[in-house]
Amino acid sequence: MKQNLKKILKYLLSASLAVALLWFSFRGVKWEDFMAQLQQCRWGFVLMSMAAGAVAFWLRGLRWRRLLLPLDSSISRTTAFNGINIANISNFVFPRIGEFVRCGVIVRRSQPEDLSEPLRKKASYEKVLGTVVVERSWELLVMLLLLAVVVVGGFDRYGTFFMNEVWNPMADRFGLGVWLILAGALGLAAAGLYLMWRLREVNRFCGKVWSVFRGLGQGLSSCLRMDQKWLFFAYTMMIWMMYWLMAASIMWAAPFLGGLTLVDALFLSLVGGLGFAVPVPGGIGAFHYVISLALFGVYGIPMEMGIIYATLSHTSQAVTQILFGAGSYAYEALKK
Repeated sequence: MKQNLKKILKYLLSASLAVALLWFSFRGVKWEDFMAQLQQCRWGFVLMSMAAGAVAFWLRGLRWRRLLLPLDSSISRTTAFNGINIANISNFVFPRIGEFVRCGVIVRRSQPEDLSEPLRKKASYEKVLGTVVVERSWELLVMLLLLAVVVVGGFDRYGTFFMNEVWNPMADRFGLGVWLILAGALGLAAAGLYLMWRLREVNRFCGKVWSVFRGLGQGLSSCLRMDQKWLFFAYTMMIWMMYWLMAASIMWAAPFLGGLTLVDALFLSLVGGLGFAVPVPGGIGAFHYVISLALFGVYGIPMEMGIIYATLSHTSQAVTQILFGAGSYAYEALKK
């Protein structure tokens, strides 16, 4: 009962944050002008953005599968693809829950480690979760590296916005005390993990906890055991090309953004990634606010105009994720 109450409270908090950010984003919008601008959009480019998003899902499934194969070579491309799609649609229900749901999709399809014990899978939940940590950490690292390149390469244009709207607020909010608390928490976690390791043979609870961490470690180490490692990096490059095309297509769809370049599309794609990092269902509100703020801060485009781009981009992505997520869920539910 208490766990369900905590989940409900967390969801209400994240949903409230999404509503607040949506209100901040749309508060100055004149709806007649908003609808008039939408009618002028080139919808063929919106469909192109959705198609690029679908390709990105498939490529993400292929890249994740490279990490899963050392655990269980029977994992198919379709299963990995379905796991990505089901994770995407799950995040609309509760932020970040999809990362755990897709682990269940893989474990359900994994072969038994021992035929006499069919419930013990080669790709256990803990191992698969370790691969998710690797994949998401790698995605974050690539995004930050690309953002650094774009900001430093065009500092006069993008640097001021990044410093004033991202870095300085973070520096003001997270002072020395916060970093000391974080360091102390990491120290306590390390000490607790060491204690679990020491008592794993004599204490049943410690043994179970240590087995979970050991499975996570095996999943994390899967990146070192990949065959054809170059494919992992090739998929990453193609995924970001699709993200870039998604942003550029929506930019081409909006007539009032005709003066922006492909570099600007990459910048908007990266800023949108920061918006999706905010723990709200499906990035709703956070994405709209961050994108419209970037368009205003860097290009001087009014917030009520920037929200049109943000709405087109987010809605097209959301529709694509819902369609493919529902299809993958139905496929996995019906397949024996």
